[in-house]
Amino acid sequence: MSLKYAPLFEPYVLNNGVSIKNRFTVAPMTHFASHEDGSISEEERRFLTDRFEGFGLFIAAATLVSAEGKAFVGQPEAIGEKDLPSLSEVARIAKSQGATAILQIHHGGHQSIPSLLNGREMVAPSADEKSGARALSEAEIHGLIAAFARATHLAIQAGFDGVEIHGANNYLIQQFVSAQSNRREDDWGGSMEKRLRFSLAVVDAVNEVKKSYGDDKFIVGYRFSPEEPGEKGLTMQDTFALIDALVQKPLQYLHVSLWDFYKKARRGAETSMARMQLMHERINGKLPLIGVGNLFTADQILEAYLTGWAEFIALGKTVMMNPDLIRLISSGQEARIVTAVDPAKEDRYRIPDNLWRQNMQRLSYLPPVKDDDSWQSPDI
Repeated sequence: MSLKYAPLFEPYVLNNGVSIKNRFTVAPMTHFASHEDGSISEEERRFLTDRFEGFGLFIAAATLVSAEGKAFVGQPEAIGEKDLPSLSEVARIAKSQGATAILQIHHGGHQSIPSLLNGREMVAPSADEKSGARALSEAEIHGLIAAFARATHLAIQAGFDGVEIHGANNYLIQQFVSAQSNRREDDWGGSMEKRLRFSLAVVDAVNEVKKSYGDDKFIVGYRFSPEEPGEKGLTMQDTFALIDALVQKPLQYLHVSLWDFYKKARRGAETSMARMQLMHERINGKLPLIGVGNLFTADQILEAYLTGWAEFIALGKTVMMNPDLIRLISSGQEARIVTAVDPAKEDRYRIPDNLWRQNMQRLSYLPPVKDDDSWQSPDI
C-alpha cells in the first residue's frame, strides 16, 4: 500500500469506547432486493457477500420500522419477530467481513409508496396533498416512536453493533423537522424546538432500549440532510439547530447525506463555504461526522478525508462497482478501481436485477455508466 493512504486506515475510538478499525464506511445502499415480506433474498445475499471486506463500518440499507412507511420495492424490514432471521443474517454477513455492523432504521412518511402499503393509509406529520398522506394523530406519533424503539430491540437481538436513525432524504423524520412538510400547530410542530421534538424523541427511545440491555458498546448514529429546496425548506440555520440538539444526546456519530462532498451552502450560512465544512465546524468535535458524496477513486477518498471535514468517509456508488475496493487500495492496486459501470460486465458487480435496470437508466443516485455523458449532479 502507498503510505499516503495510511491516514485512511487509522482507527477511531467512539465516545462509548468502541474502536472502529479505519475511516472507511459502507454507505447505506438501497438495493431493492428483499422479498415482499422484507426477508433477505438470494440477490440481496449475493450483493452483500464479499463486497466490503476491510471496511471499518457497514451501514445496512434503510430498514422499515412500521408497515405503512414502506418506501421501496424490496425494502428490508425490522417490524417484528418474523424479521429476526433475515436481520441476523445481514449482521452475520457484515461482521464476517470484519466490519462494525449498523442497521439503518427508516420510515417513508409521505414518500411511502401506496401500492406497497397493502391498503394501509399513508401518514405524515401534516396532510400532504401531493402524495395523499394524512396527518398523524398524537397517538400514532407515539406509536411510531415506539416502532423505532422496537426496531432497535430487533437490531440488538439480531447481533448488530448499532443502529442509525434515518433522519435524511425527506423521509418521515426529516418531514417533522422541516417547516415545509410539518405545518402542525400542536406540540409536534410550529417552532423549530417543536419541529425537532419527534427526532429527539426517537433518539431518546432508541437510547432507552440500549440502556435496557445494559450495552454501552451499542452504537447509535443519526443521519440527516442539510438543506431542502422550496421557500420553507430546510436551511443551514435549521441544520445547525438540529446539530446543536443532537450533540447533546448520547449519540456516537452523525452522518450527513450529500450527493457532492464539496457542495456549497445555499441559505442560512456563508454560501462560499462547503456544507461539510460548515457542519463539521458546528459540531466542533463533540461527535464524529461521516461524510459522503461522489468519491470514487482512492485519491478522491483521501483528499476528502484530508480536508478535515469528516472523521469517516462513506462510500456507496464505488462499493457497488468495486466489491474489492479496500483490497485494491491496501495492495497498491488503486489504479484498478472502476469509476463507471460497464454494461457488458454485469456479472462482475453482482448488482440485483431491479437496481441494475435503474442503473442502466442513468439515474443520478446510481453509479455513472461507461461512455455516457448524461450523468450529472441533481440540483439539490
